Amino acid sequence: MERSVFDIIKIIFTFNLIRYFLVATPAFFIFYVFFRKKWAFKKIQGFFPKNKDIFREIGYSLITICIFVGVGFIAFATPLRQYNLSYGNISDFGWAYWIFSVFLMILLHDTYFYWIHRFMHHPKIFKYLHLVHHKSTNPSPWASYAFHPLEGIIEASVIFPIVFLIPFHRTALMSFLFFMMVYNVYGHLGYELFPKGFNKHPIGKWINTSINHNQHHKHFNGNYGLYFLFWDRWLNTIRDDYDSSYELMDQKRNSKIKAD
Repeated sequence: MERSVFDIIKIIFTFNLIRYFLVATPAFFIFYVFFRKKWAFKKIQGFFPKNKDIFREIGYSLITICIFVGVGFIAFATPLRQYNLSYGNISDFGWAYWIFSVFLMILLHDTYFYWIHRFMHHPKIFKYLHLVHHKSTNPSPWASYAFHPLEGIIEASVIFPIVFLIPFHRTALMSFLFFMMVYNVYGHLGYELFPKGFNKHPIGKWINTSINHNQHHKHFNGNYGLYFLFWDRWLNTIRDDYDSSYELMDQKRNSKIKAD
């Protein structure tokens, strides 16, 4: 039986709301409440955002969720849905392709994000689109969706090239969207979870880190990537002090372990 418009909106809204709070809530309470004092030495900037900043981040994130619902509705519940490349059974393409499709979504999103991110940092555009997000100079997990509504539309619109260019099973798309949320919260966590020397590892040097994105929020320039550092390294937009900042955090973490 075909679902009603209301049912589709409810499903999309519920998924986006749960996705945000399911990931951001435990991250916040673990790092900012339960182990706030014990793990304070691991905090990238060494201090915590104010309550007013956290409330602002949550407020804008709720608006962003509504925007994601609207964009999802356009992609899946309007006449445009006939052009998306969804398929019904995993066996139609197999599990190998299912995994590959998720990776394709991640790569496409990473490229999309890098370029729209750099675009939004143009001096004539920044204050109209991206300034709201950068009010979080010391972001918390709640900042992961804290966008100006116009930026929210741009961010959410990545769904169009994904569903219209990549054949996908709905579970693959949901897995990608969940991964997006997890990595977004990690990027705004304010703590580094990757191990010592990861920034110079043959694989790690191509992967974005919480330190990398935290630098972007603090300094407002450089480090434009989302999941990877391919574009930043290829186009020389990675900050010169990224490696030294990562190594400084390694020293902080290591000195605390020795002291204990």
